[in-house]
Amino acid sequence: MNKPFIDENPKAAGANKLLRILGVGFGLAIVIGGTIGVGILRNPGGVAAQLPSVGLILLAWTLGGIYCLLGANYLSELATMTPKAGGYYVYAHRAYGDFGGFVVGWSDWLYQTLGLAYITVVFGEYASGLFAPKLTGGRVIFSVAILIVIAILNYIGLRTGSGTQKLTSLLKCLALIAFVVACFVFGGSIGMAPVESSPSAISLTTFAGLVAFILAFQLVLGTFDGWHEAIYFTEEDKNPGRNIPRSLFGGLAIIITIYLLVNIALIYVLPMSELAGSKFAGADAIAMMFGERSGQIVTVLALISLIGIINAILMACPRILLALSRDGLFFGQAAKVNEGGTPVFGLVVTASTAIILASIGTFELLLAISAFFGVVIASLLVVALFILRRSEPDAERPFRAFGYPFAPAAVLVISVLLAVGYVVSNTEPSIYALIALALTYPVFRLTKRSSKVAV
Repeated sequence: MNKPFIDENPKAAGANKLLRILGVGFGLAIVIGGTIGVGILRNPGGVAAQLPSVGLILLAWTLGGIYCLLGANYLSELATMTPKAGGYYVYAHRAYGDFGGFVVGWSDWLYQTLGLAYITVVFGEYASGLFAPKLTGGRVIFSVAILIVIAILNYIGLRTGSGTQKLTSLLKCLALIAFVVACFVFGGSIGMAPVESSPSAISLTTFAGLVAFILAFQLVLGTFDGWHEAIYFTEEDKNPGRNIPRSLFGGLAIIITIYLLVNIALIYVLPMSELAGSKFAGADAIAMMFGERSGQIVTVLALISLIGIINAILMACPRILLALSRDGLFFGQAAKVNEGGTPVFGLVVTASTAIILASIGTFELLLAISAFFGVVIASLLVVALFILRRSEPDAERPFRAFGYPFAPAAVLVISVLLAVGYVVSNTEPSIYALIALALTYPVFRLTKRSSKVAV
């Protein structure tokens, strides 16, 4: 079985080598670019619908950021003590062994590939509406086209993928900052005016209020999804013990700041009644400032933000399959890397699967199924931290999670509650996701047998 290794000389070229060329700049770009998308322009309306109070809205977004920072805390320890390509799978394999690691790796790959599919569905909808609204099948054409283009860029090599990520992340940050500035320069303060109490106004001391806050919190966490993407590239980072924590915490600090600023800007421009009823708050705010024809501005901003997420996932997923292949848990071809440092087989498998899903699936169903995997994986990874602290107390840990065991335990409790709440509120997608999980064992046996035959 071919096992790729780290290229200690970034300038050296050769087949089947991962390139150690990444640093904090890429780490920040992949965290920011893998997280900030069109959700920050859409979801504030849904959050406001549950929490028609400025204070509660900002509290929900702040707590969402804190929850992610707590996740970065335990994940930084796992990533720096096992600096190998593959992300979640690598840590789960170390804690649970072959089958447990395979379940997490398989789930993570499905989770991200489903996410890639539904994001390209959204991209196709926006792009076709902007460039070819009358084209039959335009949504599918644009969805498939962006996947192929980004896949080709990543096939060229790690440097091209990294450069694409840095550029798109910078553009989306500048665009959102410009959006915030425009809101305060051209908007009004009507949204900040006191609003009258209404039946929808809530208090967290009531059961209905608590349920509403949890629903809003789920929307907030969905908007933060993707902040962990830097962990898939620890083996290609020049100094992962230092750079990974800086990338995760620094990237999240920037994301939290931008998210709060965008929400404050929206509240400044839109009356609370309109914000709470908005399905696309960013578009409504720009329409209020510049007229109905200004919708193209938001569409362009959305397309830029989505390209960054598509690139981030297409970079990360092949490294999950590479890690599985190294341990004999996936086809040996996935362990091969081209001269540019790209796991080509994994890239082709990921892009092809996403193309199929984006062509036949709907945004809502793909999003719902992938969300289930997200909360399950988070729970398993926190448990892995506890297992490794106990089974390997003397292992080298360049970063140690602060507040252990209480801070990681808080993340675990919240993750389990979110998982239970998700199953209750999204029964049908959960059934599909559970079926996919049930398939992990036969797929695990098949891949183990195939790897033995290959050897």
